[in-house]
Amino acid sequence: MLSKPMSTAPALSAGPRSSLRPWTLALTSVAFFMVALDMLVVITALPAIRREFGASLAALQWTVNAFTLAFASGIITGAALGDRFGRRRIFGIGFLIFTAASVACALSATPEQLIAARVVQGIGAAIVMPLSLTILTTAFPPEKRGTIVGIWGGIGGLAVASGPMVGGLITQTLGWHWIFWVNVPIGVIATMLVPQKLSESFGPRTRIDLAGVGLVSLGALSLVWGLVRAADTGWTEAMTLGALAVGVISLSAFLAWEARATDPMLPLRLFRSRPFLGANATGFLMIGTLSASVFLVAQYFQLGLGYSPMRTGLRLLPWTATPLVIAPLAGKLSDRIGRRLILSLGTLLQGAGIEWLAILTSDHVNYSALVPPLILSGVGISLALPVVPTAALSAVPPSDIGKASGVNSTLQRFGSVFAVAVASAVFGAFGKLGAADTFLSGFRPALGVVGALAFLASVTALAVTSGPSLRSDGRRGRRTQEEIGADTPFEGPIFSTKRSISSGTLQPAPPADSASPSPKPAERWQWWWTKN
Repeated sequence: MLSKPMSTAPALSAGPRSSLRPWTLALTSVAFFMVALDMLVVITALPAIRREFGASLAALQWTVNAFTLAFASGIITGAALGDRFGRRRIFGIGFLIFTAASVACALSATPEQLIAARVVQGIGAAIVMPLSLTILTTAFPPEKRGTIVGIWGGIGGLAVASGPMVGGLITQTLGWHWIFWVNVPIGVIATMLVPQKLSESFGPRTRIDLAGVGLVSLGALSLVWGLVRAADTGWTEAMTLGALAVGVISLSAFLAWEARATDPMLPLRLFRSRPFLGANATGFLMIGTLSASVFLVAQYFQLGLGYSPMRTGLRLLPWTATPLVIAPLAGKLSDRIGRRLILSLGTLLQGAGIEWLAILTSDHVNYSALVPPLILSGVGISLALPVVPTAALSAVPPSDIGKASGVNSTLQRFGSVFAVAVASAVFGAFGKLGAADTFLSGFRPALGVVGALAFLASVTALAVTSGPSLRSDGRRGRRTQEEIGADTPFEGPIFSTKRSISSGTLQPAPPADSASPSPKPAERWQWWWTKN
């Protein structure tokens, strides 16, 4: 089910005409920008949604988690559908689904309608995101892919950094419904342009692991629902215990199925590698910590400190914009002093900043006192974000890079789902939405637990190998150009470019008769933008 190395047989489809390449870059970048923006723009709108609907914290977390859960469950299937039925065709369908779901979100009159629409929106995002990069990289020759993907990633990165601020501005001036309406004209125009301006391409036909997708989705949904319900009804209530039991049984059945599936969604053999297991555990906890802490802090700024949505977005910038500065340097630093140290240090700083913030929180604290912990946590996540995928992919042979990439991305998004659910459960056990004092009673312990997840990530990072990548013969050392170069294109749901993974740095494979170029910052940025 996960992406496979493409064979050296003739290409399944010809590349697009050079005149269409600017359109390819524009349309795929728009897709990335829309999805990345939508993942964060909702955060600063949550208090406004709560006020209009009278929604509970459980409903608010489902507004976030419904999208992320559908996204995580469908991202690998979306890539496989594009390979089988045509990437342009499925990409256009994904755009249409995302746009239609945005209309449904904007028209929602109840929390239940909004959550259902967010599920559909997540399905559209799961189709659009992986195929946008696949279509982009197949449109350009290998020697230009690093620069082009860097541009694509940079545009997505702007969405990540500006998402809370844009969401706050729109919510405050036009209303929360408009954070979804703004997608509609862009999506409609893009959907009409896709069949005209993109060339069709196909990938290797692989079996779609529908059973695996169904089992993992049911398991994750049941566990998250049980965790959130436990905060309201207690851990011994029958439906709570039943949901948790269904979740455990479903996930156990998923693991059993994946162990014998022909084309598994999650190849379990990859986890026999301790460095691969450590890198993915670190990514799961790291992204979970980031998602849950942003979810909590954005509401604290509005409900606890009384900031407007726009002022909240602006005050989150020292945190969310830090990767723009730090992340491009982290890859180079990890090459010099080792991935293990950077990952462990980064997640340790991330946790320290969050715990510091939890200690300082009150209903009268000055914002200037919160800036240092926000920056500290931002620096920590910026160090770790670009190194996690490098560590995971460097732990497997070249033939498994496509599979490893898909697993790494999917697990990070599931980490986001579970961390937000855990934070909501802890919050509900100690506090409730409403007055500032009752909000803070739940906020402090919830944020403290989230910070502990980052500390746990700093421990799992110790399993990561600091040395060179794994060669195809199983030995550690710099891979030869024959192993990673022009004859080894990898087609994957997250990355679709010719890769050179030697000293932990992603860069386009150079022509066989040329020396390897020095990695450019833009080429490292694509790791962070895609993973966030």
